[in-house]
Parts: sequence; C-alpha cells; structure tokens
Amino acid sequence: MRRSRCAVRIRLPARFARALGGLALAVTSLVGPAASAQEDGLAEARRLNGEAERLVAAGRFSEAERLARRAVTLAESAAGPAHPLVGLGLANLAMAYGSLGRYAEAEPLQRRALAIMEAALGPEHPAVAAALNNLALLQRSQGRVAEAEPLQRRALAIREKALGAGHPAVAASLNNLADLHVAQGRYAEAEPLYRRALDIVQRALGPEHPYEGTTLNNLAYLYAAQGRYGDAEPLYRRALAVRERALGPTHPEVATTLNNLGLLQAARGQYAEAERLYRRALAIAEEALGPEHPSVGMTLNNLALLHRAQGQYPEAERLYRRALALGEKVLGMQHPDVAATASNLAALYTAQRRYAEAEPLLRRALAIGEQSLGPRHPAVAVTLERLAVVLRETERSAEAEQLEARASLIRSPEARTAPAR
Repeated sequence: MRRSRCAVRIRLPARFARALGGLALAVTSLVGPAASAQEDGLAEARRLNGEAERLVAAGRFSEAERLARRAVTLAESAAGPAHPLVGLGLANLAMAYGSLGRYAEAEPLQRRALAIMEAALGPEHPAVAAALNNLALLQRSQGRVAEAEPLQRRALAIREKALGAGHPAVAASLNNLADLHVAQGRYAEAEPLYRRALDIVQRALGPEHPYEGTTLNNLAYLYAAQGRYGDAEPLYRRALAVRERALGPTHPEVATTLNNLGLLQAARGQYAEAERLYRRALAIAEEALGPEHPSVGMTLNNLALLHRAQGQYPEAERLYRRALALGEKVLGMQHPDVAATASNLAALYTAQRRYAEAEPLLRRALAIGEQSLGPRHPAVAVTLERLAVVLRETERSAEAEQLEARASLIRSPEARTAPAR
C-alpha cells in the first residue's frame, strides 16, 4: 500500500484541566492572613479560584471563565495588580480560555501570570514552574512546538529541584515534554519520559487517578503512531476505564481517549467500531465544549477519514470541509491541525482524480507543516508523498522524484531519532 495514501489522523491533545493544581497550592499557602481592609476580597478571590479550578477539572470551562474573571477583579481591587492571587486568577482564566480553544486570548493572560509569579515568588518557585508548564501547553496547542520545549524543560528542572523527583508535578512535566517529542516525531525520546511519568503517578497517586489515565492515553498513542497496535490497545482501554470512573462518562477527557481508540480501530479496518467510538466522542465534545471547539474539528476530521476509507466520498468531503472551516476559524490559518485536514481533503480529491483541487491544498499543507512542525516531521513526509502522487499523475515526474526522496529521508531511522531542527 502506498504511504502517500495513508491518513493523517489527528489525536485529541491531552487536556490540561488540572495543570494548575500545584500553582494554586503554592499561592494560597504563601498569601497568609490578609490585612483587615483586604481580607474579604482576597478570601473571596481564593474561594473563586479554587472553584474555577474544580470547574475546569470537570470540563465546565465557560463557568470557570466567569469565576476566574471575577477572582482577578476582586484580587486586583483588594491588593493591587502584582499580587500572587491576581496571577493565579489570570492563570485560571487563561486555562479556561485555552480549554475552549481561545488561544489568542489565553496566551497574554498566561504570560502576565508568569511575570507576576516570578516577581512575587522568585524564578525557582514551583508556582513559576506551573505557569511555565501552562504557557508551554498553550504554545503546543497552537503548533508552536519549538517554543514550548525550553519552557517545559525549565519547568521540569524547577519541579525536580523544589519538589523532588517523585512528585506528581514532575510526572506532569515529563508527560508534557514527551508529548512535545511525539509532536516532532521524536518517538525514541518520548517513551522513557512517559514510562517514568507513569511510574511516578502510580506510586504517588495510585492506579486509578486521572493523571494515570492521561499518561496511559499518551503512551498508547505513541505506540499506535509506531504501528505497535497490540501494545497500544490495552493501554487505551485502561485509560478509558480510569477516566470514566474518575471523571464520569461525559467528561472531555473521556472523549479524548474514545477518539484515539477510534483511530486505532480504524487503522485495523474495524470501521463500525471506530465510527461508534468517534460518534460518542463527538457528542461529548459538542455538548461539553461547544460546536466550535478544536476538539470537535479533530473528531470531524477523523470521522471523515473513516468515510473516505469506505469509499463514501461525498460524506467524507462534507466532514472535511466542516473540519477545515472550523480549524481555520478557531486555530488560525497556520496551525498544523489545519494542515492535516487540508492534506486529507486533498487526498480525497486525488482519489477522485480531482488533481487541480488537490494540489493547492497539498502545497499549503506542506508549507504549514514545515513551518510549524519542522521539515523532518512524519506528517511532512505524508504530505510530500501525496503531492508527489499528484505530480506524477499530471506528468511532472522529475519534481515528484525529488519530493519522494525527501519523504524517504524523513522516514529513515536516522531522521526519526535525530534532534529536531
């Protein structure tokens, strides 16, 4: 089977709903009793921040946004704009926006929260690590992987020094750093980080904690990306069971694992089971996150792939177009998920010999992928191969050979294990 016809499926990213837990504890423990003029406002800000975090953990992001915004207003009024509780409120507000796919609004808030924490608590404080972690997650969600990695490495170093190598916050940083490696195709570097994170979580929190579900989900995706389906499936099913028990059957993180398990079943040709999983994931995402959340677009993309694989081209095109329009609106024109959907729509056109429609989509997807993921990412190889097919079918064999050679180099073992960029 030609590699160029393979699907660029999109994994739902591991949600960062509880990423600020360490930050909240650090800030509230340092604030201490407030002066009498400030006491009521700061106490209410602390309460609202705690409630906002609980709502985000439950996937109720719009409600969390309202409470976090009110917490910021109260803390600023009571203690001024540089108080750590203002930073915590801004970070919670950024977390809610990020979970809703409103990245352009989230990032400046998270940067301001980071600046407040560094000034108030010092650059080596765990609260600073939490803010760095969340800023990196926002950048990762926007496809800016190269920018995110040094932030995650700094967060990991702070947490190991301040909290100890066996702390759950260290596991979170390891998991998130591994996720960045996977996004760059650096699979050999990712696996030991995921395994270390899983060991920490199981020792520190027990085998049924939601963090275990996140790490199992991500380790399973790593195996599936390498074609190790037999290793991936039991981990996905364990992750799904953990998340359903710990978070409830309609939580967005359950949708994440349903989507990813659907990818695995589709890759094995189990189309009916894959569609059942996708449809359930889509219903959860639309209800919990809204019809314009990036997670909805990702599942639409994967559902379209399923219809394409079964020769149901009109329905596949409808879903791809909906996913592409949603991604462009919410993620921006240069996001790698937009490139993936454009490449998949082009592959559908190629299968129907609609080459004039396929080529501009593929060239656009290639430009986005090279810029956002780097020129050696596996997704870039897929797009190169797809574009080569179009070129051969339109009698441009010389250019096609050049693209095929580039794709072959990307897929070589040396390219997969070399440091990115």
